[in-house]
Amino acid sequence: MDTYGTSPATPSPSSLDTLKANLTAWRDVTLSADSPDDRTAVRPERPHHGGSMPTLAIIGAGPNLGLATAARFGAEGFDVGLVARNRDRLQNMQDTLAKEGITARTAATDITRPQAAAAALTELAERLGPIDVLLYSPLPSLDWIKPVTRTTSEDVRLSLGLSVLGAIDSVQAVLPAMRERGRGTLLFTTGGAAVAPSAARASSAVSYAAEVAYARLLHEELSPEGIRVAHTAIVGALGPGLQHEPATVAELLWRQHAEGRDFQTVCAS
Repeated sequence: MDTYGTSPATPSPSSLDTLKANLTAWRDVTLSADSPDDRTAVRPERPHHGGSMPTLAIIGAGPNLGLATAARFGAEGFDVGLVARNRDRLQNMQDTLAKEGITARTAATDITRPQAAAAALTELAERLGPIDVLLYSPLPSLDWIKPVTRTTSEDVRLSLGLSVLGAIDSVQAVLPAMRERGRGTLLFTTGGAAVAPSAARASSAVSYAAEVAYARLLHEELSPEGIRVAHTAIVGALGPGLQHEPATVAELLWRQHAEGRDFQTVCAS
């Protein structure tokens, strides 16, 4: 499948309970690593950017993978910037994270508009500090996903605008500061069409192929500079109780940032 699954406008009670449980588990793991003989120890804050905390920015933030990833990085002391089109959904996620002690700021915009993603990221950097980790994870509209014989140039144009042009705008907004500091992480997630193109989902197959090519070129160019680039293909539905649990993929994304694993990971089962 080429879908991450559907996202409700508001996190469901069950997903909120899961989020809280995951936050507790993640923080316990961190505490155990910092102080193996005292699991009640308080994890010290790690100064960054002259005293502020590191920042994760998520383009295409939603209440499944976006919220889970924000919580996972937040458990490690990150502040979080959330970018998506739906202002109410962003506010709900910000409120959810605030209840768990995670600082989050939002920017509502349509990233298919030229430079909209860059403007949102610039705004978030002004409010939170330079972006250390960028997660580019927008979902395509189902209206664009059609069999190849029915796919129009407009479908592909819109899909490329989301998956490729928006990604380029986003990277260009955060990359100069990363290169100046000599560190940073660029994370890309896509559906399964990136690795197993289907004639039934032509526009996604075309646009994801271009997005992954762009990400791979960034990986080759930026790795020597200490900037990590990784792509994750999610094959199948993502959501609580579905084929891929958001927290599981969020953990993978954290490991890609923290450990610098291989460029491409396929989540297929």
